[in-house]
Amino acid sequence: MKAAVLHKFGEVPRYEEFPDPVPGPDEVLIQVKAVALENVDKMMAEGKHFASCQFFSQFPAIVGFDGIGELPDGKIVGFGGIKPPYGAMAEKAIVPKTNTVPVPKGIDAVTAAALPASALTSLFPLKWAAKLQPGETVLINGATGVSGKLAVQIAKLLGAGRIVGTGRNPDSIKQVLELGADAVIDLKQSDEEIADSFKKEAREGYDIILDFLWGRPTEILIKTLIPHELVPVSRRVRLVQIGEKAGSTVPLPAAALRTSGLEIYGAAAGMTPESISEGTNQVWEWIKEGKLRMDIEKVPLNEIESVWKRTDFKGKRIVIVP
Repeated sequence: MKAAVLHKFGEVPRYEEFPDPVPGPDEVLIQVKAVALENVDKMMAEGKHFASCQFFSQFPAIVGFDGIGELPDGKIVGFGGIKPPYGAMAEKAIVPKTNTVPVPKGIDAVTAAALPASALTSLFPLKWAAKLQPGETVLINGATGVSGKLAVQIAKLLGAGRIVGTGRNPDSIKQVLELGADAVIDLKQSDEEIADSFKKEAREGYDIILDFLWGRPTEILIKTLIPHELVPVSRRVRLVQIGEKAGSTVPLPAAALRTSGLEIYGAAAGMTPESISEGTNQVWEWIKEGKLRMDIEKVPLNEIESVWKRTDFKGKRIVIVP
């Protein structure tokens, strides 16, 4: 079969032949239909992710961890849990029979591959980690990315009272406003101007911060949360750390935790089998009702080398189609 094959960390996957997978007694053969190409795939292939050696325990290996495919009986399912050296970006995959979930009728494979995972990246932090309450103010730091745009839509669907985003690309900033954000802070400004914008748009304060950036923008943001006089902490500021597009570390002043009401959570907080099931069903319903939008570009598997090197698809999700 044809597949996107990685020969060592740091290289670009190649479109080439790979032995067909052979299912065991408790496994099922999947005809792959669509696989989303995400930042984590590239981090894994570069050897920079903490789980790189777990997923690429030997080479050559196929990239991709989950996707959408067709069972032998014709049913379309989401799948994951592929054993190395096999991966999802191939014509075929085998997974444990328990590692498939049905895709609701009426949702095409490309949409199913691209949208739900990104939507859950925001739904879990908003609903289960930060426990968004109707009317609260949400700041989405990195709103112009794929997941950030979905976060704006999901915060609105969950009843946020005010939504503030951050971003750099003028066209994407305009789109974020069209999706329902009340304001978007331009991160191309100076540090001082960014800080002033964070304070101005906070109004009475941020209740929830979804952070897709970390690094310098978040450092500036956290400093603006520190009060300059001794006052009782009036509100909880729940920051959920999700991504690190602007950097992997930030200086964290002790005062930011002592006096601001700041609480920091990881993106997986509140993630349980029950919330995963409930969240997934909710996302399927939103998709069927046309309540979530995403820019998606389909790319044939045989173009994996060229698309892997591209940097011009900011704000859209690439989906690999065998």
